Amino acid sequence: MFDPSKLRIFGIPSGSDFPKVLVEGLMQRHGDAPPEDLARTTLMVNTRRMARRIRDLFDAGPALLLPRMGLVTDPAMGRILPDIPDAVSPLRRRLEVAQLVSRLLDSQPDLASRASLYDLSDSLAALMDEMQGEGVAPDVLRNLDVSDESGHWKRALNFLDIVQHYFEGGDEAPDSETRARMIVTALAEDWQENPPQNPLIIAGSTGSRGTTMLLMKAVAKLPQGAIVLPGFDFDMPLSGWDDLDDALAAEDHPQYRFRRLMNELGIGPQDIEPWTEAPAPCPPRNRLLSLALRPAPVTDRWLEEGPRLQDLDQACADLTLIEAPSKRDEALAIALRLRRAAEEGITAALITPDRMLTRQVTSALDRWGITPDDSAGTPLQLSPPGRFLRHVGALFHRKLTSEALLTLLMHPLTHSGGERGPHLLLTRELELHIRRTGMPFPDPVQMRAWAAVLDRPMAVDWMEWVIGQFIDKDAAGTMALTDHIERHIDLAEKIATGSTAAGDNALWSGDSGQAARDVVATLQGEAEHGGVLTASDYADMFGAILSQGEVRNPDEPHPRILIWGTLEARVQGADLVILGGLNEGSWPEMPNPDPWLNRRMRHDAGLLLPERRIGLSAHDFQQAAGAPQVWLTRSIRSDDAETVPSRWLNRMTNLLNGLPGQGGDKALQGARARGDEWLALARKLEEPGTTPAAPRPSPRPPVASRPTRLSVTEIKRLIRDPYAIYARHVLRLRPLDPLMRAPDALLRGIVTHSVLEQFIHETRADPAALTAERLNRIAETVLSENVPWPEIRALWAARIARIADWLVATEEQRQARANPGFFEEKGMVKFDDIDFTLSAKADRIDMDAQGRAHIYDYKTGAPPSAKQQRIFDKQLLLEAAMIAKGGFENIGPADVAEAVFIGLGSAPKEVPAPLDEEPVEQVWEKFETLIKRYFEPKQGYTARRALFKDTDISDYDQLSRFGEWDVTTEAEPEDLT
Repeated sequence: MFDPSKLRIFGIPSGSDFPKVLVEGLMQRHGDAPPEDLARTTLMVNTRRMARRIRDLFDAGPALLLPRMGLVTDPAMGRILPDIPDAVSPLRRRLEVAQLVSRLLDSQPDLASRASLYDLSDSLAALMDEMQGEGVAPDVLRNLDVSDESGHWKRALNFLDIVQHYFEGGDEAPDSETRARMIVTALAEDWQENPPQNPLIIAGSTGSRGTTMLLMKAVAKLPQGAIVLPGFDFDMPLSGWDDLDDALAAEDHPQYRFRRLMNELGIGPQDIEPWTEAPAPCPPRNRLLSLALRPAPVTDRWLEEGPRLQDLDQACADLTLIEAPSKRDEALAIALRLRRAAEEGITAALITPDRMLTRQVTSALDRWGITPDDSAGTPLQLSPPGRFLRHVGALFHRKLTSEALLTLLMHPLTHSGGERGPHLLLTRELELHIRRTGMPFPDPVQMRAWAAVLDRPMAVDWMEWVIGQFIDKDAAGTMALTDHIERHIDLAEKIATGSTAAGDNALWSGDSGQAARDVVATLQGEAEHGGVLTASDYADMFGAILSQGEVRNPDEPHPRILIWGTLEARVQGADLVILGGLNEGSWPEMPNPDPWLNRRMRHDAGLLLPERRIGLSAHDFQQAAGAPQVWLTRSIRSDDAETVPSRWLNRMTNLLNGLPGQGGDKALQGARARGDEWLALARKLEEPGTTPAAPRPSPRPPVASRPTRLSVTEIKRLIRDPYAIYARHVLRLRPLDPLMRAPDALLRGIVTHSVLEQFIHETRADPAALTAERLNRIAETVLSENVPWPEIRALWAARIARIADWLVATEEQRQARANPGFFEEKGMVKFDDIDFTLSAKADRIDMDAQGRAHIYDYKTGAPPSAKQQRIFDKQLLLEAAMIAKGGFENIGPADVAEAVFIGLGSAPKEVPAPLDEEPVEQVWEKFETLIKRYFEPKQGYTARRALFKDTDISDYDQLSRFGEWDVTTEAEPEDLT
């Protein structure tokens, strides 16, 4: 098949459908040879996806004896080689390294934070893999010149020392990288003495890893060995190739790896032949990209070679450039083009490493019922079983909160073994109970008492199951990994089964369940190498292991609308290719920080430079950008800042703009104009249309439906925001209580009232207790019982301590004037002529020797001024009027000496109610007029009638559609029936 007299290195140009051209060239070389000759050929490709695509192309016909196919990562193609043991599991090695790092951190805690245990273990394991793959011994690192980094390097060597034995005894229990290098070395030695005579072709690999480079060199020297390079740049002149010899300057170039291969084989670019005579889909664009992507230090060659570029209009004829204002606009424009492709019946692929962009595009396509074939799938940790298992794992190292309990109870896999309907009903009732009682942490005693009186079937048994499976699972200390995983999975299966098992649970069902089961089985098989660890460390490790798996979308995807990562783009072909997310930091992605070696040290040691991944991404970009139809898209702004265009896109646009004499600027303008047309369509699609704004509501319900009972604290709301009274009492809508009890103003007020009530009671029994010290002790006791947040307890205790002296001094004066007699006293007054009742619960009412009442109300915030009380906040004035009318049964009709707000804020003060300006008779008369007005059919409950500030928030702003109108809008009455 090949001429054995020379090295057989071939290339396929960018933009070509690599697998298709590979098969075509193979069949051309096979020609009229006997069918069995093709079967003697061996193809070694870089990914299983490539192998499947090649097989599909052969299966399309005609009938043939197919070549053998293998992977460069398995050069032995599954056969057992003597003296080379099987590789140990990557998980086992990771667990072993984590234990070594853990012991090192225990002995030398100043080396790193323990929170970084698994990140350090992963990066150390990755460094080991790289060293073994590149053939770099630990001694090479120890002999580096580290005069400028001696302190950091000394700490790094501590970590390298603990894994030294893996390099010394690696042949006995090798990891995958070590075993792969052993296999390649053994094959190369065997081929020197017994070279295979049948064709052996390595196709699709760039030789970016050391082991792969060794294999490619060995195959190239075989009599019938050949290498087919993907996306080879046949347009770059020899001077351009010479610029790629310095790795520090050219590692990020798309063709750098090919130059390195040439240097290893002792050949030049002129020795690499095209695999077939078929041209690239767009040769002018390939020439443009070849010059645009030269290494940054030598872009001055644009001045020399740029004027020789021709056919720039053809290069950009099928090129569209999208520069969207935002990522949402970018995603919507891409989705519109993919929809058009589906209508046209062509194959279209979105290629991007930006997973947020792909999710937005998928969401946009959903409006038209198009599900793209996304090669990446969903991360296993985000799948239902992955989330469920992580939630269960958290039970062992976190104190259970009510929020965490309800999260697990509502999970679709919980109680999936039967009777899930009653389970969800009881979960809903429990949620409402938790919201009403403000229970931050589940209390078994309170929960059992609630279940005992709940009129629901199976409530008691279900509650015992909840308490038994969820509460008090957290514990300190360490445990063997085998015990952790056994306890974890046992509890997960019990929770998934439920309290009344009627069948198998759904934890391990479906593709995601099976994937989770496989991960758990692998971890169980290797758990003996994990040592002992805390529950928190176990949860972190389990989540990290889950994050490495993925689950394909179970829905049937569209066969021609595809989403690929950059790896899939190397092995597929499409009529339209969309390269999305072309911003720095997205494509290319920035190299991850290396905690061990800087860039120069890596170069001197013979390890891969950080720019390697950028160079591979650049090669993916160059290869995909040569497709027949190409879209290049980016967003000008991200969520919070302006973005920077991808370096490749930036170079291409700068080069085109710099060639006006050859029409480069006009070609670029045409590409942008085509993109602007699609952006205009996207904006048109997003236009909301003309929907008239809602009016400012002022509903007028029937008089019979209006509230017949209000409390004195609600009268302020009736005056300022009548619509809130309508929503609460007529519609019977109430804001949902928060799930977690928050340290808000309401709780602070309740706690402060409790402290003061207990303090006053004690001072009545023992006048000597009227001291600041006693007040502070009572505050500490009440706060410890009612406030579960230590920092909030300390803050509120400090606030009480700051005002304790003032409170004691003023309390002496209050008790000198009157005797504290009534606390949280309830009262009510009914109207004689209409069906209405005013109710109240006074904080404190003292009685003096003349039988007069002294009314006090505690305010943890700012108390209302006298003017505010006259017009809006009539709480104390109304309570005084109720006492005068005998509305408090235990007090009877009495004169009111004073009514005072006691402000307990940072600047404590007393604010009396203006009883001299607003006598109780006048207060009641005005109040009757107000209430009777709302019993007139024509009086509406106007939204936000007179709030203190326009920025104040009402609980019912969403219901009234505030925002579509403002406070300057006239209210529109509406009669309701």
